[in-house]
Amino acid sequence: MSNQATFKAVADSTQGDWDIILNEQRAFIKGLPDRIMQHMMLLDADFGGFPVDRLQHCLQTAELAAEDGRDDEYVVCALLHDIGDSLGSLNHADVAAAILEPFVSDANHWMIKHHAIFQGYNFFHYLGMDRNLRDNFRASPHYERTEEFIEKYDNPAFDYDKPRLELSTFEPLIRKVFSSPKKGVYQSLMD
Repeated sequence: MSNQATFKAVADSTQGDWDIILNEQRAFIKGLPDRIMQHMMLLDADFGGFPVDRLQHCLQTAELAAEDGRDDEYVVCALLHDIGDSLGSLNHADVAAAILEPFVSDANHWMIKHHAIFQGYNFFHYLGMDRNLRDNFRASPHYERTEEFIEKYDNPAFDYDKPRLELSTFEPLIRKVFSSPKKGVYQSLMD
């Protein structure tokens, strides 16, 4: 049997085609941790004017969360919170949240999706923006969690005197969190 379906339009596909596709997709999905780590490396040496490169910022954020005793899922969220910087320069938090959503709790997803607005409290006023934009989300049950994420982990993770951290330190956590989706239309593919 070939490892490639033969239809020209999805509407013309057969169960046999989808058996082939499903087998290939399961293997592809299992490679997600490797692709995430490769994409994180795009942030290496990308300073964007900041005192540390984007990768070191993400690593420092994750390290602070881990040192504070946060669970593995939270630490991975801290690590990936800015993964979208390279492709979603104007909506990086949405990109990170979309990647994480099938694998994390609603609270962690919301925190990552909104973290850029909450971080804005620290600098939006320098850009002529409303630094209190985060106040629009006060009614959310995840407001304080996101505010704490910024204050304790994201905001202080620009320490240029800190020794260089390595992404490989967090590889086991990435593999763990991305091994088992919690929700999503394709969750059953991994069963």
